[in-house]
Amino acid sequence: MADPDHWVRALCATLEQGIELASSLDPETFARAIPPGKSGVGSHLRHLADFVRAFTGGVRTGRIDYDARRRDQRLEREPAQAVQLLRELQAELEALDLSSAHALGQAVLVRTEAPPDAGPDEHWFGSTVGRELAALVSHSVHHYALVALALRQFGLEPPPEIGVAPSTLAHWRARSLAPSRPVSELTRA
Repeated sequence: MADPDHWVRALCATLEQGIELASSLDPETFARAIPPGKSGVGSHLRHLADFVRAFTGGVRTGRIDYDARRRDQRLEREPAQAVQLLRELQAELEALDLSSAHALGQAVLVRTEAPPDAGPDEHWFGSTVGRELAALVSHSVHHYALVALALRQFGLEPPPEIGVAPSTLAHWRARSLAPSRPVSELTRA
């Protein structure tokens, strides 16, 4: 049977990566925009925090509105503010009672990327709590990959796990624990 806590732990682990990253950067590097766009490390972490906050608030009501984000720009400039919010979100996720397969299958309505002229009751789609948790993990990995590229543009080498899917990290760990084989054996598979 699948572990119902898997997705909450996976999302909390991705938030932990953001906490560790924000804690390691000075405010200038954290807020610095990646050319040619306007987003930098801080704006990516703020974006993720907004999505997780929308999830934690919406899962209680059954309506998750990812378009109704706060977009607090202090979180883009101040690493300490981002760290504090990411820790709060971890606590909120852990406090949600999602430890059963039934909870993960709970139906929710989701709104994201609705047209600008959409009314408040338009463009809602059916989903489940588990599907939204999985999507948030994937969304986080995607943004962390962009963060890793930004850090490299700044001349910094990000941690090797940043921007890598949990399944890939598990594969890497399993492969490093496996006995080494000659290259000739690998090419015959």
